[in-house]
Amino acid sequence: MNKDSQFPGELPRREFIKLCVTATAIMGLPFRMHSQVAAAAQSSPRPPVIWLHFQECTGCSESLLRSSHPTVSSLILDLISLDYHETLMAGSGAQAEQSLHESMAANRGKYLLVVEGAIPKAQNGIFCKIGGKTAVELLREAAPGAAAVLCIGTCSSFGGIQSVGVNPTSAVGVRDLVTDRPIVNIPGCPPNPYNFLSTVLYYLTFKRLPKLDALGRPKFAYGRKIHEHCERRPHFDAGRFAQAYGDAGHAQGYCLYKLGCKGPATYANCSVQRFNDVGVWPVSIGHPCIGCTEPDILFKLPIAEKVQIHDPTPFDSYAPANLKEKGKGPDPLTTGIVGLAAGAVIGAGIMMAKKLPNASPTQTGESHDHEPKE
Repeated sequence: MNKDSQFPGELPRREFIKLCVTATAIMGLPFRMHSQVAAAAQSSPRPPVIWLHFQECTGCSESLLRSSHPTVSSLILDLISLDYHETLMAGSGAQAEQSLHESMAANRGKYLLVVEGAIPKAQNGIFCKIGGKTAVELLREAAPGAAAVLCIGTCSSFGGIQSVGVNPTSAVGVRDLVTDRPIVNIPGCPPNPYNFLSTVLYYLTFKRLPKLDALGRPKFAYGRKIHEHCERRPHFDAGRFAQAYGDAGHAQGYCLYKLGCKGPATYANCSVQRFNDVGVWPVSIGHPCIGCTEPDILFKLPIAEKVQIHDPTPFDSYAPANLKEKGKGPDPLTTGIVGLAAGAVIGAGIMMAKKLPNASPTQTGESHDHEPKE
């Protein structure tokens, strides 16, 4: 098949397969399953999507517009049926409202409701109104008929910047208002568009939503801390930190923890699935992570403030990273003895725990959770 042939609809075959492989990797599925993902995207009916905008900057939609694998036109025409989106749809006014209500009525129980932006509750919700209705009213009209609600961005997921401080509009996330529908939070400011696309493809492939963490985020995208896969992690482990923007350490790519990087406390896949289709993310270009996927970090901790973590610098048995002079740093024999002693104490503790009667998994440190990974 020619690489420029359409597969499906207007999406070139090569781009379509690339999208499916990327989504399969993001979801943590075996590589061989990309064919199953592709088959589902081709054969499954396009899920109707209703996209509502509330208190937001449209940055989440803008990030989607900047994706190129697929382009937003291919997304709308080939993968989903975007029935209502106030920024992208051609219609406006009464025509747009008619499209919204017709889609809700025709696809009740089947459509995916995407919400972008926080919802203000103060003074009966007057701080955000569309078509004469408040955001609260619109959400309560659309949510009951949705198969699931996808909250794109930190504002709709957790309230975002609108909910910080005195919160004059009493802005909240969707989860504070909708309690009877499945909710998937895809936070970020903005989130990576491929996390949204992968969630939709997961739903098409398996006919169910992905596993979620305690904050309602897909585990395949938010199951690990950024810090675990950061390219600056070796510098962190070795105790090499940038002390100021533009200093020698910053120029050499040293760890940004001391400049306020929130990566050690932030769950996201930014360091793996990067942005703009050119392989960049904030830390790679020298700016600390601001924790935009976390409800208790973004806009609540100053950018320069360090998050509290265990062992922000290597423990004392490591030799200093800048060791140059002979005789400096911990004596190897001393380090070895200390290490043996610590190991003996830990080993004795584990053996004693195993001998306790009726020891529970938490007492022995063992886990009996053998649920297969998806």
